[in-house]
Amino acid sequence: MRMHTKKNLLNLLLGAGVLLLDPLRDRVSDSVVDDLKDRAQDLRDKARDRYEMASDRVSRASDVLRGEDHSVLSQAFAFVAGVGLGVGVGMLLAPASGEETRGNLADKVHDFGNQVRDRFSSEPRTATGT
Repeated sequence: MRMHTKKNLLNLLLGAGVLLLDPLRDRVSDSVVDDLKDRAQDLRDKARDRYEMASDRVSRASDVLRGEDHSVLSQAFAFVAGVGLGVGVGMLLAPASGEETRGNLADKVHDFGNQVRDRFSSEPRTATGT
């Protein structure tokens, strides 16, 4: 009998709530529907933009994989980024102190610069750098 009373009370409360909210339904429904339509359109636009962006990326990636993309700038950027990342990781994992590592790195850069200058200069350089 107790379960029957709870069920009747629940039905009574739900019915009262529906009766109280029914007059608001007409006023709220138009604005809510319009708001939902606007949100749905925004979601469609965002989905379309994301799809186009993803499609462009897949197209560019497939061009690169097929070897049809010969963008020098992107290759140069990837090379520079790879070198920078390699140097950064190398410095983090170096067994020497920071000052010693920077000195060694500066010496190697200086030596590399001298080699490049020697290769492209018309006059051969001496061992003393004069």
